[in-house]
Amino acid sequence: MNVNFYATLRQIAGRKTVELPLRDGATVHELLAAVIARFPEMEGQLLDEGGQLYPHVHVFINGQDAPHLEHALDTKLRKEDAVDLFPAVGGG
Repeated sequence: MNVNFYATLRQIAGRKTVELPLRDGATVHELLAAVIARFPEMEGQLLDEGGQLYPHVHVFINGQDAPHLEHALDTKLRKEDAVDLFPAVGGG
């Protein structure tokens, strides 16, 4: 499954798109675990001390923010899904 990274996450990954070996039916939780396994430095960027996704981090699945999907982070993914990870971005 291809995952697109943005902003500081892209800097950690070293490129925009990374292919992760996830099966059809893997959940968003499993996707995040695979990202962190590949890039341990991202854990503090994505998850709080309790292991929950920070509210300011966006995991878009086919253009929809995963926490707002019907099954939230338990949403099952398909290999052809478009996955985009955005960290908090500030500025003004």
